[in-house]
Amino acid sequence: MAGQRPRGRQRNVTGVGKSIKRRGSGLGGGPVGSAGGYGGRPGGSGSLGSLGNGRPSGRPTGSEGRQTRTPRSGGGGLFKLILIALVLFGGGGSILSGGLDLGGLSDMTGSFGSSSQYEDYGSMWGNLGGGNVSTGWSNGSNTGDLDTSVADGAREKYIEILGNGRDEVTVMVYMCGTDLESRSKMATKDLQEMIDADLSRDVNLLIYTGGCKQWQNSAVSSKNNQIWKVEDGGIKCLEKNMGNKSMTDPDTLTEFIKWCNKKYPANRNSLIFWDHGSGTVKGFGYDEKFASSGSMNLSEINKALTKANVKFDFVGFDACLMATIENALMLSKHADYMIASEELEPGIGWYYTEWLSRLSEDSSMPTLEIGKTIVDGFVEMCAKKCYGQATTLSVVDLAEAELTIPKALADFSTDTYNLLKDKEYKQVSNARSNSREFASSSKLDQVDLVHLAKNMNTKEGTALAEAILDAVKYNRTSSNMTNAYGLSVYFPYRKASMVDEAVDTYEAIGMDDEYSRCIQAFASMEVSGQAVSGGTTTPMPSLMDMLGSYGNLTGNSSSGNSYAGSSAAGSTDMMMEILGSFLGGDISSIAGLTGSNSSFLDRAALSEEEMAEYFAENSFDGSLLQWTDSHNGQVISLPEEQWELVQTVEANMFYDDGEGFIDLGLDNVYEFDEEGNLLRPESTWIAVNEQPVAYYHEATVDDGESYSISGRIPVLYNGDRADLLVEFTDENPYGEIVGVRRVYVEGETETIAKTMDAVKDGDVIDFVCDYYSYDGEYIDSYMFGERLVVDGELIISDVYIDEYSANLTYQFTDIYNQHYWTETVEWE
Repeated sequence: MAGQRPRGRQRNVTGVGKSIKRRGSGLGGGPVGSAGGYGGRPGGSGSLGSLGNGRPSGRPTGSEGRQTRTPRSGGGGLFKLILIALVLFGGGGSILSGGLDLGGLSDMTGSFGSSSQYEDYGSMWGNLGGGNVSTGWSNGSNTGDLDTSVADGAREKYIEILGNGRDEVTVMVYMCGTDLESRSKMATKDLQEMIDADLSRDVNLLIYTGGCKQWQNSAVSSKNNQIWKVEDGGIKCLEKNMGNKSMTDPDTLTEFIKWCNKKYPANRNSLIFWDHGSGTVKGFGYDEKFASSGSMNLSEINKALTKANVKFDFVGFDACLMATIENALMLSKHADYMIASEELEPGIGWYYTEWLSRLSEDSSMPTLEIGKTIVDGFVEMCAKKCYGQATTLSVVDLAEAELTIPKALADFSTDTYNLLKDKEYKQVSNARSNSREFASSSKLDQVDLVHLAKNMNTKEGTALAEAILDAVKYNRTSSNMTNAYGLSVYFPYRKASMVDEAVDTYEAIGMDDEYSRCIQAFASMEVSGQAVSGGTTTPMPSLMDMLGSYGNLTGNSSSGNSYAGSSAAGSTDMMMEILGSFLGGDISSIAGLTGSNSSFLDRAALSEEEMAEYFAENSFDGSLLQWTDSHNGQVISLPEEQWELVQTVEANMFYDDGEGFIDLGLDNVYEFDEEGNLLRPESTWIAVNEQPVAYYHEATVDDGESYSISGRIPVLYNGDRADLLVEFTDENPYGEIVGVRRVYVEGETETIAKTMDAVKDGDVIDFVCDYYSYDGEYIDSYMFGERLVVDGELIISDVYIDEYSANLTYQFTDIYNQHYWTETVEWE
C-alpha cells in the first residue's frame, strides 16, 4: 500500500472485561486457531514447540485489570495466527400446490442473517499485508458493466438460440443438500424460491436431490435420491427412488444429465451445481451420507460431463470458490458460459425466483442477460440479507476464454518461471502475497488471477490480465470486496502439500505444462527457503521470557536477548549443507509434506548451489526483533533492507491461567511511530458483551476511502462448532457480527461451508479457545468465559485484561512464509 500504513480496526475500550477461564471438558476435534486446524503438523495433534523445562504454576489468574484509560489511536496492521510446531517452517409423488410443505414453517424468505501517511516509509510498507490488504481496484473495477463483445476467432457457441420465444429450455439443478439443508434448511429455501417463480411451459426446471441425512421438508426423501420437476406452482416427484448414491460420484451426475436430456430434450440446456465448493484442487460437493467419498474434483466433473455428452448454455455453481481459471478452461469443452463465485458464498445462495421468471417470459433471452440477472439477484439479495459478508459472482464467456487465455497463461507462466530462474524470487513472492486471496483462513491458495498478473509487473502479466478481463463478461461484488475480477487461480503459498495434487488435476483436464512448472518451481523455492531459515520454531520462548528460562528452550540463541529468532544469514557452504540434507529426503519437518506429495521439489528453477547463494543473500534476521527504548517508548526497529524481506506482521495473545496458556488468537489493532517503528501495544483485547474472546483477523479491504476488516470468533453455536463472522467498516468502525459459518472437524470434508443465518434471539453461544501446556503441547479446545444466550444486539468492544497473565508477541513472516517472533511485551 504505497504511501500508507496497513489499516487497523478502531478500538472501542469499554473498561475491564469479564473473566478469562476454561470450563467444561475438552471438546476434541482439533485446534480452532485455524479454520483448517493444526492437526497436520509433525507430532500429531499439534504443539507450540517443546520446552526444556515445565512452567512453574502459581501465577495469579483472574481478570482484574486497570481502570479505563485513554487508548492510543491505532495505526494499523494485519495479524494472522499461524502457530506452526515444526522444526523450521512453517417424498411423495404428488404435486404440492401452493409451495413446498415445510412442516409448519411458512416464512421462506425471512432475514438471514486511520491509515497514516508516511512519505519516507511508503515503499517500505508496500511489502506488508499479503493477501489481507487491498488498496482498492488496482486495475480499475470491472464490476457492473455487461460486455457483449466477442473476440475475433472465438468458436461459435455450442447452443444456437432460435429467437422470438421459440426456444425450449431445460435447467438441471444438481442439488446435494448435505448439512446446508439438514442444519439450516438452505436447500428447502431455494426450492421454495424456484416454486415461487412464474414458470412457462417452455422452461423445464428439473432437480436432482440427495446427499442429505435429513431434509427439512415433508416432500423430499432423506433415504433415496430423487428427481423433481417444478410446475404449476408446486413440485412434482418424477423419480421417487434413484437409489442411495453418493452425489460426489461422477457417475451419479452423468446419470442425471442423461435422464434429463432423454426425458426433456431441449435446444437450450443449463446445469447448476448446488452444494459446497472448494475450488481448483478439491472441487465440488460434500455428501454427508457418503462423507468418505470426498468431493468431486475437476477431472471427475470433466469425466461426468464428457460421458453425458450434452452441451450446455451455461454451467453454474451455487457453491463456494468455483470461479477459477482451471474450472473455466475445463468447462470450455462442455458449455458456452460459466457462472460462479471466486469467494465463499453467503448461505442464502442464488436468488432463483427472479431469473427463472424472466427466462420464462422469454425463452430466447440471451445467455448473458440470464447471467446478469442471476448475478444481480444474488449480490443484491446478499446485500439485504447478509449485510457485511463478502460476495462475488461472475459470468465468463468460455468460448472466448478457450481462445485467448491458454497462450496468455502459458506466456505468463514461462516468464514467471524465468523470474525465478533469474533469482527474482522476492518479486514473485511479493506479487503472490499481495494478491487478493479467497478463503484465506482455509489455506486453499486461491488468488484473483488478474490481481496476481498485474502485481507481477511484467508485460506478460498485463497481457494475461487483459485476456481475462475480456473473457469475464459480467462481474459484481459486494462493496467490501475489491480486486476480485471474476476468475481466480491456484497459486501455492500457504500449503505446499497440495501442489502435486493440483498438477495431477491439470494433467487430467488437459492444461498445458507451463503453469504446472511455474508453481512447482515457486513452491520448491519457498519450502527450501523455509528449510534453511533461522526462524524460531515456536512462540513459546517469547512466552517464557519473564522467567528467564529461555536459555533451555528450543530455538537458536547465543545470548540472552536473541532467543526471539536468530539470523538466517550465513555462508553459502552452510546453506548448501542444510539444503542438501532437506532435498536429499529429510522433508518431514515441513508441515504436511511426505514422500508421496513432494515431487514438485524436483522441478526447481535453480540448482542447489544457486538457491543456497540466494538464501545467503536474502534472509531475514530474527535476532533484531527486540524491544528497545526510544523517545516514543519501547519499539521494534528494523533496517529498511530487513523490512523489504517482511511480508506480514502478525500478533498472537496467550493468557496464562495458572495451569497453561489460553490462546486468545489475533487482532489487527496496533500502531507505528513517525519513524516506522512498531510501538508497544496496550493490554486490551476484543470482547463480545465485555466477555474476552478468541478472535482471528482474516482480511482487510481498503480502497483509500472506505474499508472493511473481517475476522472470526470460534464458538459452539447452539451446540455445533462454528465461527461468528465479525466485520468492521468505516460506517461501523466498532464492528458487528454479520453471520455464522459452520466449521468442519478435520477429515469431515475438504470443501468449505457457506455461511449460515444471522444470529438471532434465543441462540446459545459458547466461546471456544485452544489450550496449551507450559511445555507447549496442544492439550484440547475448551469452552471458556460465560455462556451467552442472545437477547438483543451483540456488542463488540475492547476490554482491559490482566497484564500479568496476558502474554503478547508479534510474529513476522518473511518472503519464504517462515516465521519469527518478537520478545513478549512487558507492561509496566
